[in-house]
Amino acid sequence: MHPFAPAGPGSDELTFAADPAAYGAALRDYLRTEPSLDRWRGRHYDSTEDRIADHAVLMGGLHRAGWNRYGWPADAGGLGGDPRHRAVLYDELSAAGLPVPEPHLLLETLGPPLVRFAPELAARYLPALLRGEEWWGQGFSEPEAGSDLASLRCRARRDGDHYVLSGQKLWTSHGATATRLFCLVRTGTPESRHRGLSTIVVDVDAPGVSVRPVALASGHNELAEVFFDDVAVPAARLVGDAGQGWAVAMYLMQFERAMYAWQSSAVALRRLRELRDQLRDRVHGGRRLPDGAARRLGEIYADIVALRARSAGTVRRLAAGAAVGPEASVDKVLLATVEIGLHDLARDLLGAEFVLGTAPQAAQWRADWWFSRSATILGGSAEVQRTILADHVLGLPKESKA
Repeated sequence: MHPFAPAGPGSDELTFAADPAAYGAALRDYLRTEPSLDRWRGRHYDSTEDRIADHAVLMGGLHRAGWNRYGWPADAGGLGGDPRHRAVLYDELSAAGLPVPEPHLLLETLGPPLVRFAPELAARYLPALLRGEEWWGQGFSEPEAGSDLASLRCRARRDGDHYVLSGQKLWTSHGATATRLFCLVRTGTPESRHRGLSTIVVDVDAPGVSVRPVALASGHNELAEVFFDDVAVPAARLVGDAGQGWAVAMYLMQFERAMYAWQSSAVALRRLRELRDQLRDRVHGGRRLPDGAARRLGEIYADIVALRARSAGTVRRLAAGAAVGPEASVDKVLLATVEIGLHDLARDLLGAEFVLGTAPQAAQWRADWWFSRSATILGGSAEVQRTILADHVLGLPKESKA
C-alpha cells in the first residue's frame, strides 16, 4: 500500500483531490504511457541554468495535464488536495525515471507560507510557478547570519507605501536564475532579534538588485549572493504582517524539513537504481565489482527507507494541519546521511569512471557529489539540528561551563 493511501473503505468513490492513492494510480499510468516525457529520462545538463529551464518545460506539461496542480488550493491555481498529493507526485516521477523538476524544490518550501500568510500574493504568483513560467529564490542567509537567522542585518525601511531594502544575502538558493526572491529582512532594530523580522517578495529585475552567481566546485551556479542598494518594494509584497517574519520562517521550515526530505528520498531511490544499473552493465561486460558492493548498496537503501518512513509521518502531520515540531530535525539529519552516503557510494564503486569519465552520466555523478558536500550545512547545519533534538526532544542536560 502506498504510504499516503487513505484508511477505510469507499476511497474509490472519491475524487483525486480527496484520494491521494487514486490520484497516484492515475498519475502512474500517465507517466508510463505519455511518449512526450521520454525526453527527460536519463537526460543530463551542462549547467544549472539549462537544467532549470528544461525542467520548467516539464512543469508546463504536467500543469497542462493537471498533475502538478493537485495539493494546492484552487485560489492559488491548484485543484485541491493536500501535501500528500505533492509527495505522491514526486514519488511517481522518480519511480518513472523522471526528474523532480528543479523549481519544485523551492515551490515546495515557499509556496505553503505564501498560501497561509499572503493568499492574495499566492493567487497572483503561484499559478506562474506551477506552469513553470518562473521560479523563485530563497533569500535568508547572510555573510554573518547563517544558522542564526535572528541576527540578520539586511534592512527594510518603510517609506510610504514601499519598503526600501539595503543589504546583502548569501547562499541564495536558485538565486542565479530566479525571477523573484522570498527574503527575510529586518524591519525592527538590531536588538529586536527575531521580533524585528519581516518577509517580503522582491523582483530580481527591480532597480538596485544585483545578483552574483556562486559557482560550486562542480562549476554549476546553484547559489548566488544578492545585493540590495535602496531597492523599493511595494509594502503589499509583505508575506504576513510587519514583524511577523519569524513566524513565517518557522512555518516555512516545516515544509522545508518534511517535503524537501520526501522529494530527496524519492530522487535518491531513482539515483540508486541508476547506479545499480550502471554496475550491472559493468558485470555483464565482464568487469568485477569492488568487494562489498552489494552490502553497501543495501546499506544505502536501508538509509533511504529510514528517511522515507520518518518523512512520511511528517508529511501526514502537515496534511492533517498539525504543527511539525522540533522532532522534524530528525528528517534533516537522516537526509544528510542519505545524500552524502549515496554519492560517496557512487564515487567508490564507479572508481576511475567517476573521477575521469567524460560521459554525461559520469559528469552528473561528479556534480551531484560536489553538491552533496553541503547536505550537512544547507537548511540548517547538522550540529544545529542535533542540538535542537538534544534540547527540545530528548531533554538532555546542557553542557556545564567550566
